[in-house]
Amino acid sequence: MALRKAAAYSKKYARPYTRKSSVKSKSYIKTIPQQKVVKFQMGNINAFQKGAYTFILKLIAKESVMARDNAIEASRQVIHKDLETNLPGAYYFSVKKYPHHILRENRMYSGGSKGERVNQGMQQAFGTTMGRAAFIEQGEEIFFVAFAEKKSIPMARKAMEKIKSKLPCATKIVLERLKH
Repeated sequence: MALRKAAAYSKKYARPYTRKSSVKSKSYIKTIPQQKVVKFQMGNINAFQKGAYTFILKLIAKESVMARDNAIEASRQVIHKDLETNLPGAYYFSVKKYPHHILRENRMYSGGSKGERVNQGMQQAFGTTMGRAAFIEQGEEIFFVAFAEKKSIPMARKAMEKIKSKLPCATKIVLERLKH
């Protein structure tokens, strides 16, 4: 079955019972969906830790929203591919939001007598797990790119502009310069 549209989840502010515990009887959720975001740090991590990069681009959310892990992963892949082709090895890229929240879905049948049988008794049913999401507050950064040269700014900004349509919220790109 296909994914529901992002509007079904993106503007939800309540956090339902999504407790995970190593003791299975204390968990509200028995099965946890697999993490879709593969990497959270890419590029030249050692150079970033040593302070070699002077320019930082941040993608910041303009509104509070819940972003699904497949949207974060798709955005990560696009940015990483663009940076790797245009600035090979001369950047540091980080995903700042971790999708902790577990999404659940109640499947509803619409046609025929099967729908009547399945949909009965659904009071207080929480549904089955179908993905993860990250809560993003207004003003929080989602992605972070660091690089050393000033001529890299347009390339990194273009990579971040590409993914604005993949995220369920309005975003802005902020450039900072570190002083060493």
